[in-house]
Amino acid sequence: MWGGLTTAAELRRIADVADKYQVPTIKLTGGQRIDLLGIRKEDLIGVWRDLGMPSGHAYGKSIRTVKTCVGAEHCRFGTQLAMAMGVKLERMLFDMYAPHKVKLAVSGCPRNCAEAGIKDVGVIGVDSGYELYVGGNGGIKTEVAQFLVKVRSDEEVLEYAGAFLQLYREEGFYLERTCHWLERVGLEHAKSRIVEDEDNRKALHARLLAELQDARDPWAERVAGSERSEYEAIVV
Repeated sequence: MWGGLTTAAELRRIADVADKYQVPTIKLTGGQRIDLLGIRKEDLIGVWRDLGMPSGHAYGKSIRTVKTCVGAEHCRFGTQLAMAMGVKLERMLFDMYAPHKVKLAVSGCPRNCAEAGIKDVGVIGVDSGYELYVGGNGGIKTEVAQFLVKVRSDEEVLEYAGAFLQLYREEGFYLERTCHWLERVGLEHAKSRIVEDEDNRKALHARLLAELQDARDPWAERVAGSERSEYEAIVV
């Protein structure tokens, strides 16, 4: 559910799957998604086939779903289109793996309803564009994100955020969250490579896009493989 957005048709499909496979627990998550919990292992392929939706990243050392507020789309305080920005970030980063899990949020105004101030990358809309914060963590020891840069456009948000995450992917140790990486190398190091060096920033962003251009949904592959096996069995 890109950016936490869904439709009546998707919700009906989810409900039908929950009924068909007797899903015991359905939970709204803090990442603004829907968890279907307690599914039998032998039903997983069928569940994903019937859902026909991409797998939301809730596992592994990878990108998590991007949290958004309703932004200027529906809030009188919103200064920027937070939901649209969240969808753009999530689509750009789909299937991105990193030294540790990575969480993002987009708030449409400084009231910060999406809690962007405790995310690895937090985007906050202001009248003139966006403020980007990095290295936040809402885990065992809460870390407040640090200000990285102020930008004017959606394209700049994608470029700066992508460059920051690629630098972290290239320099971070395994199991090192962005806050711990920044504590080790210093925020000024990240700023010098991203904010102050345009050529390096664009190169980092380009490397990220190149590595993610063939991103795949693991469950879509499993479903396709299962369907091929069923077809081959019928042919034989």
